[in-house]
Amino acid sequence: MRDTILTFANGHRVTFVDRGIDDRGPYLRLEHLVRKVERQAGPHWHPVLAESWTVREGRLRFRVDGVEIIANPGDTVTAPPRAVHEFWSEAPDTRFDHEIRPPLRHWDMFRLWHALDAAGMTTSGRVPRNPLALALLWDYQDGYLAGIPRWVQRALLGGSARLARLAGYERRYLPTE
Repeated sequence: MRDTILTFANGHRVTFVDRGIDDRGPYLRLEHLVRKVERQAGPHWHPVLAESWTVREGRLRFRVDGVEIIANPGDTVTAPPRAVHEFWSEAPDTRFDHEIRPPLRHWDMFRLWHALDAAGMTTSGRVPRNPLALALLWDYQDGYLAGIPRWVQRALLGGSARLARLAGYERRYLPTE
């Protein structure tokens, strides 16, 4: 698979580990190395997919459905479908495994995000500067931002993601594998 290691401008590295199907269904496994102490994901939720993170080195802090969790090496934290979750790295050089079930478009989301970052189209916080690029990235996350009604996100961000595709963002920043 092309692009099996993605390194962002801030040093965050995402490595493709495995994708397949087991007795629990389809999965995607990634490894992350986060160089800095900072927010990794703001509050969001996914209607279908579940995520779990297992810390190998360092420390992560999560909030899952309002419950604060500190995860140290060996700890696993899970966000089931529909759970609002967000997380931060709490120590430099934190390494963790990340499993997504079912994977939907999560690997492509990271690939798109990386391409936008490499093109200088993101802020220091890795948020796309261009609203069309932001909408396309939102579409690939297969979920919703917490606190904003779904219909508003689908109308505004979903509509803008369609415009981004028409403008060629997907072809330019997410080449087929």
